[in-house]
Amino acid sequence: MKEKFDISGMSCAACVSHVEKAVCKLEGAKEVNVSLMTNSMTVVHDDNLTSREIIDAVTKAGYGASLKGEKDTAGSGALTEIDETAGMKRRFFVSLCCLIPLFYIGMGKMLGFPLPASFIAPENAVNYAFTQFLLVLPIMFMNRVYYERGFRSMALGAPNMDSLIAIGSMTAVVYGVFAIYRMSTGIAAGNMDLVHHYLSNLYFEGGGMVLTLITLGKFLESRSRKKTGQAIEKLMDLSPKTAFVIRDGVETEIPVEEVVIGDILAVRPGESIPVDGKIVSGSTSVDEAAITGESIPVEKSVGDTVIGATINKTGYFTMSASRVGSDTTISKIIELVEEAASSKAPVSQLADKIASIFVPAVIIIAAAVTVIWLLVTKDSGFAISMGVAVLVISCPCSLGLATPLAIMVGTGKGAENGILIKSAEALEIAHNVDTVVLDKTGTITEGKPRVTDIITKEGVSQLKLISMASALEKFSEHPLSLAVVEKAAEDHAAVREGEDFKAYFGKGIEGKINGSTYFCGNKAFIEEMGVSADSFAQDSERLAMEGKTILYFADENVLMGIIAVADTVKPESRDAISALKNMGMKVVMLTGDNKVTGEAIAAQTGIDEAICQVLPDRKEEVIRQLKDEGHITAMVGDGINDAPALTRADVGIAIGAGSDIAIESADIVLMKSSLADCAGAFELSRAVMKNIRQNLFWAFFYNSCAIPIAAGVLYPFFGIKLSPMIGGAAMSFSSLCVVTNALRLRGFKPSLYKENKVSETNKIEETKEVLSMEKTMVIEGMSCKHCSARVEKALQDIGVQAKVDLEKKTALVTMENAVEDAKLIKAVEDAGYDVISVK
Repeated sequence: MKEKFDISGMSCAACVSHVEKAVCKLEGAKEVNVSLMTNSMTVVHDDNLTSREIIDAVTKAGYGASLKGEKDTAGSGALTEIDETAGMKRRFFVSLCCLIPLFYIGMGKMLGFPLPASFIAPENAVNYAFTQFLLVLPIMFMNRVYYERGFRSMALGAPNMDSLIAIGSMTAVVYGVFAIYRMSTGIAAGNMDLVHHYLSNLYFEGGGMVLTLITLGKFLESRSRKKTGQAIEKLMDLSPKTAFVIRDGVETEIPVEEVVIGDILAVRPGESIPVDGKIVSGSTSVDEAAITGESIPVEKSVGDTVIGATINKTGYFTMSASRVGSDTTISKIIELVEEAASSKAPVSQLADKIASIFVPAVIIIAAAVTVIWLLVTKDSGFAISMGVAVLVISCPCSLGLATPLAIMVGTGKGAENGILIKSAEALEIAHNVDTVVLDKTGTITEGKPRVTDIITKEGVSQLKLISMASALEKFSEHPLSLAVVEKAAEDHAAVREGEDFKAYFGKGIEGKINGSTYFCGNKAFIEEMGVSADSFAQDSERLAMEGKTILYFADENVLMGIIAVADTVKPESRDAISALKNMGMKVVMLTGDNKVTGEAIAAQTGIDEAICQVLPDRKEEVIRQLKDEGHITAMVGDGINDAPALTRADVGIAIGAGSDIAIESADIVLMKSSLADCAGAFELSRAVMKNIRQNLFWAFFYNSCAIPIAAGVLYPFFGIKLSPMIGGAAMSFSSLCVVTNALRLRGFKPSLYKENKVSETNKIEETKEVLSMEKTMVIEGMSCKHCSARVEKALQDIGVQAKVDLEKKTALVTMENAVEDAKLIKAVEDAGYDVISVK
């Protein structure tokens, strides 16, 4: 039996671990998956284990729980990411306002800062100490969450970083209070030596600094994370809220929830299809990009299956509902996203893992030091000060900042390079990824069809063919037609007017140009019109093997040429895939396309494996299989259909120009929609994790040296005893080293940009956008000097200079100001000549 629960009160990976442990202890619990990102838990259990027992176990662990959708046992939901970040920001600034005067007073003597006489005089030592105590109290109160979580985790036998913070800061303050009482006793007894002893052993500023710096680190880390919980809600918004049902011959609008299997529904052009079903009358083309991710609409007619949440593009049709409610394809995708999000185990922070050993070790060392010095010196104050010195100097400032500061700088640098990283977990996992799975459409390719090849019969130029084809295709809204029209515009082909346009559904189009009839469509359509396609058989077969769609263009008697259209590979995709392979990763492509198209793209880009004709649930299944084989996976996609796979993968990477659902489901977003940034994201992850390891090494090197000195190992030989001032300075220096090392990441730059492989592509695109003040017109019909003079005069009359080359049949047009191509063409055609192209 599987049940889902909402969990409140979780704030870190340790919380997730505590909830999982609490439920796993229950008899009958088989599998427990807790997600911090969705604040949810999925439990697979025997029938004898009730949901009430599961909720009680979570409640006893200190968290709120409820069945999915019900009010939780804590009476309030978990804090949102925005609330949490705002709370940390408020805590930090309040703490900082108290820490500045506290640090000034506490360290003023050592640093030579001027202090009031009421603080300097020995007889006013209590004033000096009590003022520090009053300043540290607000810091402790504002950051009391560390004590709540830290001591609770210790009670559960799983100490974490919060435990270190709580013990270190609390011990420093408690010892400071003890020192105040001892100084009061010394002043009353006139024992100024006792006063001086404790006056130089105050730890208030150390405790306040620990709390403030750790809060700063956690605030910076939290701020770098973005909202990720809206993907499911946006998925739910895809399906229309109502449907037009035909019952007893009457069309009525009803809520989509009231649609039942067998209902006949009416769907108009531009509307979303409400549920899954089959067409019973009419025909249309359906944009299934929301489900399949493929850019080209699919032709549908009677008997064909249609999917809920896809868009009806062109025709009116009626359909019979076959799957409704939670059985629809879009509902299944929502379920997959929820399940994958819940099953993704959060990555425990490396520092938290170390803390589970480090905290008890420090406590044992501090206790042992106190006991040893008490036995040796018989001086309880000296012994306690030694024990406290060990705890204070081992307070985890550098250890706590090692991870969040490196992540903060890394995520900031990623944002500068168009790589938006949503969580620290994504960075931590990404450096271990060994298999990268890429969606084809919009990720490897442009995501829209473009003309790639134009092959013509002898005597027909490519410009003339694309110009004539455009004259027919511009009447159609089909993506393939738009590709032809765009190609004609890019090549500055002459604008021709078509008439008597006829569309043959799923086949092609017919129209007249200058009184002659022409056809454009697939091979079957052209042959149906009585024109043989055999003359281009070899070229057609070759282009089809490359995964391209072929449009045939013919007049009433002969095939004039073919136009190949395909979703072309992005310029940077090959280099990006090569970079991923050079990092030791296997690259796999998933696509809903046929095998021929998929394998052609794989061959062009150097992809290791292509898995074709994959539906949304199958994409998620492939990721699951790879993970079951022990691979650490990353999924890169841009469509709604990629959302379950993005969420299931260890790291989900979305293309920024893709759907909002894919972006919300992903851990990393490539804002420039460039696959080159995918390789950059992995390089950045490896650089950040290397930096974190260096920071942690320094933190432990510092502790391994500082703790023995604080414990007094040098005291018997050299009389060296670590004072709190030096301990505080050493702690600050350790943190400064960590911060400085983390800032080195600001020099990071993805290797593909260093090598200018991407920038050169961008320069080419920028060059294309520069407006030229010279244009060349290809003109037919000129045969003598009189013709050239007439053309030149016609162009001069509209304010441009022209020089005709009769041999090349061209006119070089020079303009001081930009003139539209249409105006140039009209001037020449009005003079009695045909314009083939304008470049």
